[in-house]
Amino acid sequence: MDEITLLRSVLFLPAANPRAIVKARTLDCDAVVLDLEDAVAPAAKPAARDAAVAAVREGGWGHRALLIRVNALGTTWSADDFAAIAGLLGLAGIVVPKVADAADAAIAVERGGELPIWAMVETPAGVQAADDIAATPGITALVAGTTDLAADLHARPRPDRSPMMYSLSRIVVAARAARIAAFDGVFIDLGDAAGLAAEATQGRDFGFDGKTLIHPGQIDVVNRVFSPSAEELVYAHGLIAAHKAARAGDRGVTTYAGKLVEGLHVAAAQRVLRAAEAIAARG
Repeated sequence: MDEITLLRSVLFLPAANPRAIVKARTLDCDAVVLDLEDAVAPAAKPAARDAAVAAVREGGWGHRALLIRVNALGTTWSADDFAAIAGLLGLAGIVVPKVADAADAAIAVERGGELPIWAMVETPAGVQAADDIAATPGITALVAGTTDLAADLHARPRPDRSPMMYSLSRIVVAARAARIAAFDGVFIDLGDAAGLAAEATQGRDFGFDGKTLIHPGQIDVVNRVFSPSAEELVYAHGLIAAHKAARAGDRGVTTYAGKLVEGLHVAAAQRVLRAAEAIAARG
């Protein structure tokens, strides 16, 4: 299993907030994204950029993957953002907002140097071009920018996210076809833990590898949802054992818990076990 698929919780925080940066080094999220875009006022962007670079160089992030979200291509600040962080040691990647097509993706990869690029799909054009964006060499993840996308679609918010289903599916399918990661969008109602759990569960069931977050209080819920449950581990062990026994007895087909077992089911069970092992290894 690729390391990136173990990033269950991806926390965005403003790079202009030094207290948030200090606190983030103690949180149980799997990744931290120092934000230079939406969370930073225009006048504060140069200082935020310097603070983000300093935070990367200071280190101390432990198991947490550290990324920086730059300002969108074509904005006043984007070129300087890339220039400041391209090749920065200790950085796991660059998150690029509002990637609209393969041309945008290629520009981001070129400006990022050797750093992996996470492309945010948060416009209708980006959804339509998701396949081409994901297939661009150097793009290692797609991130659903659901808040901006819903606004552009004129979609009304619904707990089941039915207006977003096509877009979410397109993002996951594009990522899987390109063999890269996919991360679900943020949940903005900070007081609704049940709603967060329901949306995270939906994102997991869609096939997303993890979920982006806007507050530390969301980490535990999302980590739990995107981690294998005790029941899933028991089922995975049992299914693999049943398949192994069938092979040992020269039986090409077997069942487990009343269901047919094929190679794809075994592979899925093995992914569950590898995820659990990797999570346990992180402590």
